[in-house]
Amino acid sequence: MKISIAIATFNQAKNLDLCLKAVSHWADEIVVVDGSSIDDSVNIAKKYGAKVIIRDNPPMFHINKQIAIDNCRSDWILQLDDDEIVSEYLKEEILEKINSNPPESGYWVPRSNFFLGKFLKKGGAYPDYTLRLYRRGKGRLPCKSVHEQAQVDGEVGYLKSDLLHYADPKFSRYLVRFNRYTDLAAKDIKGNFLEYIFLKPLFDKNQGFLSIYFRHLGFLDGIPGFIWALFSSLNFPVAYFKSLSK
Repeated sequence: MKISIAIATFNQAKNLDLCLKAVSHWADEIVVVDGSSIDDSVNIAKKYGAKVIIRDNPPMFHINKQIAIDNCRSDWILQLDDDEIVSEYLKEEILEKINSNPPESGYWVPRSNFFLGKFLKKGGAYPDYTLRLYRRGKGRLPCKSVHEQAQVDGEVGYLKSDLLHYADPKFSRYLVRFNRYTDLAAKDIKGNFLEYIFLKPLFDKNQGFLSIYFRHLGFLDGIPGFIWALFSSLNFPVAYFKSLSK
């Protein structure tokens, strides 16, 4: 079985270099869709032998991810973000799995998130399962929501080895993503002031502060765990206020 790597990127040359370095020696094909970067991203991708497609950088960045997926030609596709690194353990598990003629058409992959100097282990941040590995033609992104998962036609299984996610080594980087995600979330606001300013930030089962910090033991991750819980909950009021100006 052959495997393609599908990536969408925009002005992330340093991250892209580390991402591609981890897969270039075993992937059969790498497809990179670049959103007209002005840094060295395109040259980095070409250095690793990637097929590069240059287009615009839409606010709904899943669109470029899907274009990368559509241009893959191998039996299996592993869709990666440019700030993710495939560990050696995950590489071995993926290759073993796809070469065993499995009944599944796709796999959830556990993701370990690096945030402000450490990998978070609590607060619902781990295992952050994401549906990334699927047979060609069986997995698609709806391209409707910032936090959406791929939709896979067929049976889906789970892998055990971690995908390493280095999205937020510095808080400034986190704020850039926070701003982008709340911009997108503002388009889908369906609720009132009380819900988005008080109820969801405190009690939402996935992103509410009380759920992340206490129910899911986020306090055990120390200061990074507190900041993760606080700003996760702030997604709701910030998106709500942004929606008022649209």
